Amino acid sequence: MPFLIAALGIAAAAWFYVIRARNAHHIATELMEAANDVRLAARRFGFTRRSSQHPVEALDDHRLAIAALGEAFVELDDLPTAEQRRALAASLGRATGLTLADAEEMLILGRWLVGQCGGAVQAIPRIGRKLYKLRGAEGFQPLIDVVQATAQAGTGQLSPSQKEALEDLRRAFRLG
Repeated sequence: MPFLIAALGIAAAAWFYVIRARNAHHIATELMEAANDVRLAARRFGFTRRSSQHPVEALDDHRLAIAALGEAFVELDDLPTAEQRRALAASLGRATGLTLADAEEMLILGRWLVGQCGGAVQAIPRIGRKLYKLRGAEGFQPLIDVVQATAQAGTGQLSPSQKEALEDLRRAFRLG
Protein backbone atom coordinates (compact mmCIF):
# COMPACT_ATOMS: atom_id res chain seq x y z
CA MET A 1 0.00 0.00 0.00
CA PRO A 2 2.78 2.55 0.77
CA PHE A 3 4.29 1.82 -2.64
CA LEU A 4 0.98 2.59 -4.31
CA ILE A 5 0.67 5.92 -2.48
CA ALA A 6 4.29 6.78 -3.35
CA ALA A 7 3.69 5.91 -7.02
CA LEU A 8 0.58 8.10 -7.10
CA GLY A 9 2.51 10.94 -5.46
CA ILE A 10 5.33 10.67 -8.02
CA ALA A 11 2.80 10.57 -10.88
CA ALA A 12 1.00 13.64 -9.52
CA ALA A 13 4.27 15.55 -9.14
CA ALA A 14 5.37 14.62 -12.67
CA TRP A 15 1.98 15.68 -14.08
CA PHE A 16 2.23 19.00 -12.19
CA TYR A 17 5.69 19.79 -13.62
CA VAL A 18 4.68 18.78 -17.15
CA ILE A 19 1.70 21.16 -17.02
CA ARG A 20 3.90 23.97 -15.68
CA ALA A 21 6.47 23.40 -18.42
CA ARG A 22 3.75 23.44 -21.07
CA ASN A 23 2.35 26.72 -19.72
CA ALA A 24 5.81 28.27 -19.64
CA HIS A 25 6.28 27.26 -23.27
CA HIS A 26 2.97 28.89 -24.25
CA ILE A 27 3.84 32.10 -22.44
CA ALA A 28 7.29 32.26 -24.04
CA THR A 29 5.75 31.70 -27.46
CA GLU A 30 3.21 34.49 -26.93
CA LEU A 31 5.95 36.91 -25.84
CA MET A 32 8.00 36.10 -28.92
CA GLU A 33 4.95 36.64 -31.14
CA ALA A 34 4.24 40.00 -29.49
CA ALA A 35 7.80 41.14 -30.08
CA ASN A 36 7.56 39.93 -33.66
CA ASP A 37 4.31 41.90 -34.15
CA VAL A 38 6.05 45.10 -33.06
CA ARG A 39 9.04 44.38 -35.29
CA LEU A 40 6.86 43.69 -38.33
CA ALA A 41 4.71 46.79 -37.75
CA ALA A 42 7.83 48.93 -37.45
CA ARG A 43 9.21 47.52 -40.68
CA ARG A 44 5.89 47.95 -42.50
CA PHE A 45 5.54 51.62 -41.61
CA GLY A 46 9.20 52.42 -42.17
CA PHE A 47 10.08 53.12 -38.55
CA THR A 48 13.77 52.71 -37.83
CA ARG A 49 15.22 53.05 -34.37
CA ARG A 50 18.53 54.80 -34.02
CA SER A 51 20.74 53.62 -31.19
CA SER A 52 21.72 57.06 -29.94
CA GLN A 53 18.20 58.46 -29.98
CA HIS A 54 14.94 57.90 -28.10
CA PRO A 55 12.39 56.08 -30.29
CA VAL A 56 9.98 59.04 -30.19
CA GLU A 57 12.63 61.31 -31.64
CA ALA A 58 13.01 58.88 -34.57
CA LEU A 59 9.33 59.31 -35.57
CA ASP A 60 8.80 60.78 -38.99
CA ASP A 61 5.18 59.74 -39.61
CA HIS A 62 2.54 61.90 -37.95
CA ARG A 63 0.02 59.05 -38.15
CA LEU A 64 2.20 56.94 -35.90
CA ALA A 65 2.43 59.80 -33.40
CA ILE A 66 -1.37 60.12 -33.41
CA ALA A 67 -1.69 56.35 -32.90
CA ALA A 68 0.70 56.44 -29.94
CA LEU A 69 -1.11 59.40 -28.39
CA GLY A 70 -4.49 57.70 -28.87
CA GLU A 71 -3.11 54.60 -27.18
CA ALA A 72 -1.75 56.70 -24.31
CA PHE A 73 -5.13 58.39 -23.83
CA VAL A 74 -6.87 55.02 -23.66
CA GLU A 75 -4.36 53.80 -21.08
CA LEU A 76 -5.02 56.84 -18.88
CA ASP A 77 -8.62 55.73 -18.39
CA ASP A 78 -8.21 52.70 -16.10
CA LEU A 79 -8.36 49.45 -18.07
CA PRO A 80 -9.52 49.96 -21.65
CA THR A 81 -12.39 47.81 -22.87
CA ALA A 82 -12.49 45.92 -26.14
CA GLU A 83 -15.07 48.43 -27.35
CA GLN A 84 -12.68 51.31 -26.64
CA ARG A 85 -9.88 49.52 -28.49
CA ARG A 86 -12.13 48.97 -31.53
CA ALA A 87 -13.26 52.61 -31.42
CA LEU A 88 -9.64 53.75 -31.20
CA ALA A 89 -8.66 51.72 -34.27
CA ALA A 90 -11.72 52.88 -36.25
CA SER A 91 -11.28 56.55 -35.35
CA LEU A 92 -7.55 56.39 -36.10
CA GLY A 93 -8.36 54.95 -39.51
CA ARG A 94 -10.90 57.70 -40.24
CA ALA A 95 -8.66 60.53 -38.99
CA THR A 96 -5.54 59.41 -40.85
CA GLY A 97 -6.97 57.67 -43.92
CA LEU A 98 -5.75 54.21 -42.94
CA THR A 99 -7.61 50.95 -43.34
CA LEU A 100 -8.78 49.27 -40.14
CA ALA A 101 -6.09 46.58 -40.43
CA ASP A 102 -3.37 49.21 -40.90
CA ALA A 103 -4.72 51.25 -37.98
CA GLU A 104 -4.66 48.20 -35.71
CA GLU A 105 -1.10 47.44 -36.75
CA MET A 106 -0.08 51.04 -36.18
CA LEU A 107 -1.60 50.88 -32.69
CA ILE A 108 0.69 47.94 -31.89
CA LEU A 109 3.67 50.12 -32.66
CA GLY A 110 2.06 53.04 -30.81
CA ARG A 111 1.63 50.88 -27.71
CA TRP A 112 5.32 49.99 -27.88
CA LEU A 113 6.26 53.69 -28.16
CA VAL A 114 4.18 54.51 -25.07
CA GLY A 115 6.00 51.75 -23.22
CA GLN A 116 9.37 53.14 -24.31
CA CYS A 117 8.40 56.48 -22.77
CA GLY A 118 7.74 54.84 -19.42
CA GLY A 119 3.95 54.97 -19.52
CA ALA A 120 1.10 57.10 -20.75
CA VAL A 121 1.71 60.06 -18.43
CA GLN A 122 5.25 60.58 -19.70
CA ALA A 123 4.40 59.69 -23.30
CA ILE A 124 1.72 62.29 -23.91
CA PRO A 125 3.83 65.45 -23.63
CA ARG A 126 6.83 63.89 -25.35
CA ILE A 127 4.92 62.47 -28.32
CA GLY A 128 2.73 65.59 -28.43
CA ARG A 129 5.80 67.79 -28.91
CA LYS A 130 7.03 65.46 -31.65
CA LEU A 131 3.65 65.59 -33.41
CA TYR A 132 3.78 69.38 -33.25
CA LYS A 133 7.26 69.31 -34.83
CA LEU A 134 5.99 67.04 -37.60
CA ARG A 135 2.67 68.72 -38.46
CA GLY A 136 2.41 71.98 -36.58
CA ALA A 137 -0.98 73.06 -35.26
CA GLU A 138 -2.83 71.14 -37.98
CA GLY A 139 -1.84 67.86 -36.33
CA PHE A 140 -4.05 68.66 -33.32
CA GLN A 141 -7.47 68.21 -34.96
CA PRO A 142 -7.02 64.58 -36.11
CA LEU A 143 -5.75 63.76 -32.63
CA ILE A 144 -8.81 65.37 -31.00
CA ASP A 145 -11.09 63.39 -33.35
CA VAL A 146 -9.42 60.15 -32.24
CA VAL A 147 -9.60 61.06 -28.54
CA GLN A 148 -13.26 62.10 -28.70
CA ALA A 149 -14.36 58.98 -30.57
CA THR A 150 -12.54 56.79 -28.07
CA ALA A 151 -14.01 58.64 -25.08
CA GLN A 152 -17.52 58.25 -26.50
CA ALA A 153 -16.97 54.49 -26.76
CA GLY A 154 -16.11 54.40 -23.06
CA THR A 155 -17.95 56.45 -20.47
CA GLY A 156 -18.78 59.24 -22.90
CA GLN A 157 -16.52 61.76 -21.21
CA LEU A 158 -12.86 62.21 -20.44
CA SER A 159 -11.45 61.17 -17.09
CA PRO A 160 -9.66 63.81 -14.95
CA SER A 161 -6.25 62.44 -15.97
CA GLN A 162 -7.27 62.56 -19.64
CA LYS A 163 -8.45 66.16 -19.27
CA GLU A 164 -5.12 67.08 -17.70
CA ALA A 165 -3.26 65.34 -20.54
CA LEU A 166 -5.37 67.23 -23.08
CA GLU A 167 -4.32 70.50 -21.45
CA ASP A 168 -0.69 69.38 -21.72
CA LEU A 169 -1.23 68.78 -25.42
CA ARG A 170 -2.85 72.19 -25.91
CA ARG A 171 0.25 73.74 -24.36
CA ALA A 172 2.52 71.61 -26.55
CA PHE A 173 0.61 72.75 -29.64
CA ARG A 174 0.66 76.35 -28.35
CA LEU A 175 -3.13 76.63 -28.54
CA GLY A 176 -3.67 78.43 -25.27
